[in-house]
Amino acid sequence: MATGRKLDARVRSLRFRQATTMLLLFGGYAALYFCRADLSVATPLLIEDLGRHGVSHSEAIVRMGSMASLGVLAYALGKLFLGGLGDFWGGRCNFLIGLGGALAFTVLFASGATLPLFTFAWLGNRLTQSLAWAGLIKVSSKWFDFSSYGTIIGILSLSYLIGDAAARQWMGMLIAHGFGWRAVFYFAAAVAGALLIANALFLRESRAALGLGEARTNPLSLFAASESRPRSVRALLSPLLRSRAFLLVCLLSLGCTIVRETFNIWTPVYLRDYLGFSMSQSASMSAIFPGVGAVSVLITGWLSDRLGVNGRSLLLFVGLAATAAALLVLMSLQSSTSGSRLPLVAIGAIAFCLLGPYSYLAGAIALDFGGKQAGAVSSGIIDGVGYLGAVFAGDSVARISVMFGWKGVFVALAAVSALAALGAGALYALGARAAAAGRPVA
Repeated sequence: MATGRKLDARVRSLRFRQATTMLLLFGGYAALYFCRADLSVATPLLIEDLGRHGVSHSEAIVRMGSMASLGVLAYALGKLFLGGLGDFWGGRCNFLIGLGGALAFTVLFASGATLPLFTFAWLGNRLTQSLAWAGLIKVSSKWFDFSSYGTIIGILSLSYLIGDAAARQWMGMLIAHGFGWRAVFYFAAAVAGALLIANALFLRESRAALGLGEARTNPLSLFAASESRPRSVRALLSPLLRSRAFLLVCLLSLGCTIVRETFNIWTPVYLRDYLGFSMSQSASMSAIFPGVGAVSVLITGWLSDRLGVNGRSLLLFVGLAATAAALLVLMSLQSSTSGSRLPLVAIGAIAFCLLGPYSYLAGAIALDFGGKQAGAVSSGIIDGVGYLGAVFAGDSVARISVMFGWKGVFVALAAVSALAALGAGALYALGARAAAAGRPVA
């Protein structure tokens, strides 16, 4: 009896600690999106400011797009070359650096007055934030068993969708009440500061360090199940870079991130310029993309755990094919639909089809490949390659919209989604063969 009570107390303690860890990671990563959505929401205001200084509307769009692209490039390079540091010094450290950097550089942006300073602050913000997701994945791998990766990472993926949606809603209200873009940035910094303090005080690296036993790793992982520090960088990278399936996942991340970042950056401008909504309406309504995506992440995360590891590939294929179709529908809508909800419905459909499956790539699938030993570097590489492609979502999308209009943008994104769907089909075939042979996906 005494042994049973002791075991029950241990289980309750583990569940409480796991819930606390999830809340801290969720809140911290959501706060980062306040320091990311602020530029998107403020872009129409910044374009107006540039116009008052003699910059044409089209040129202002291109300049903002170039700054966004440079920020995405910094984010991608950080994920590729810095995210894996979490496998050596711990995910908690990565996560705190991300929050601290977002706070400092957002304040610097808000205090600036020139494009060079804005660009420097935005680059610093995105570079330091690039460490945070790999840190979140690393900490998660040490707190949760592999059998719940889809659900757990799905819930944690809600953080960036809910954070993005909440940020846009509240920032839209600030603008509606007459506040300028600087207030939007200071508000974002305050949110990041509060969550930085909470995580610094209460977040712990692993459950094993608290005597609660090690988390179980996917037996088909490319790495050992141990939490021990990797022997070398080569020992981390070689198994991943030799895996065709891993490289294919990186290419899927590239395509999906181009589509996702285009909507994250340009939805307010599209709603304002093409459909005629007001500044505050455009900011608030842009929340539909991350908001609907949050529902998709929950549903597909839960479903992927029931379908098995290869079920994620199947859901990726279905979701990406449907995304391509929804983009073609959005392309067919005319600007005369101003005041109509049809474009918003189409944007919501794209979010639902894309964002749930997308959340697997640098989350549950990264852990399936890397486990506890290489979860950070696996996630960092997958996400980093994705964001290298997403550089096009800033400057290139701005130029396409100026030259060919928003219809041209949506046709290009539909082609990217269709190619990614084919890649997901190939990943499913590789996974089916590996599962039948009882070996890691090669």
